[in-house]
Amino acid sequence: MPSTIRTTKLPSGEAVQVLGQGTWKMGEDISRRADEVNALKLGLDLGITLIDTAEMYASGDAEEVVADAIAGRRDETFLVSKVLPSNASRAGVQRACENSLKRLRTDRIDLYLLHWPGSVPLTETVAAFETLKKAGKIRHWGVSNFDTDEMEELIGVPDGGYVQTNQVLYNLVRRGLEFDLAPWSRQRNIPLMAYSPVEQGALARNARLDAVAARHDATSAQIALAWVVHQEGVIAIPKASSQEHVRQNVAALDIKLTPQDIADLDRAFPPPARKRGLEMI
Repeated sequence: MPSTIRTTKLPSGEAVQVLGQGTWKMGEDISRRADEVNALKLGLDLGITLIDTAEMYASGDAEEVVADAIAGRRDETFLVSKVLPSNASRAGVQRACENSLKRLRTDRIDLYLLHWPGSVPLTETVAAFETLKKAGKIRHWGVSNFDTDEMEELIGVPDGGYVQTNQVLYNLVRRGLEFDLAPWSRQRNIPLMAYSPVEQGALARNARLDAVAARHDATSAQIALAWVVHQEGVIAIPKASSQEHVRQNVAALDIKLTPQDIADLDRAFPPPARKRGLEMI
C-alpha cells in the first residue's frame, strides 16, 4: 500500500485522491453483491476513499451496493454520484438526488454530476445543483461526458463557473481529449475524472504494454492505470469487483513511470494530432 495517496485539487480548493473506486456494472447480479461490497470495503481499508456511482448503474442498485460498503464509514468516504440528463430539470434533479440519497443511505453527496449533456437547458440544471448545495444535499457539482464546446457553454451560464470536474472516457487508447479538452481543463484547474482507465480490461491484454510492465515487474493493467494517474489533473476511477483486483489497483500507485516509459507508451499509443469528438461508452 502506498505510504501516501497523491491528491489533486478541485477548483474549490478541496483535495481529492487521484485514484478512486468505480462501480459501473456493480449491482447487476445479486450473486456477486457480497464480493462487490467486500471489494469496496477493502479499497476503503487501503485508503482509497473516493467512490464513484450513478443512479443509472443497475437502475440504482449500484448505489445500494455502495451504501452497504460505506455503512458506518460515511465520514471517511468522498462520494460521487450522477443524475441522468432525463432528470436534469429543476424538479427532476431534486427528485433524483433525494432518491440517490435514500439508496446511498446518507444525507449528502460530495460530488454530484450531470451524467451527459441532454435537452434540458444548462441554466436550469445548474440552478438545481446550486439549490441542492445551499440545502446541504450536495457539497459540489460537476458534469460528465462534456466536450470542450459544451464546457465553454457551461461556464457561460449563471453559476456555471462552479463546476468542479468533468468525468470522461480516458485511457491509453482513448487519448483524443488531449488535443483540446485536457489543456482547456488544466488552464482552469478543473480536474478530469477518467472512467474506464483500463478500457474495461482490454488494456490488461494489450501486448504493447508488455515491455514497460516487465521493467516494473507489474501487470499491463497496472501500467495502464499508472499512466492515467501520472497525467496532471486527472483522477482515475477503475472498477474492481474482487479484492485481488483492488490490491493490484492500489499497488499501481507505487509505479513511477520514467521518461523512457512515457516515450515508449507514446510510440505505442500515439497522442492525437488533431481534434476528435469526445468518445463515450
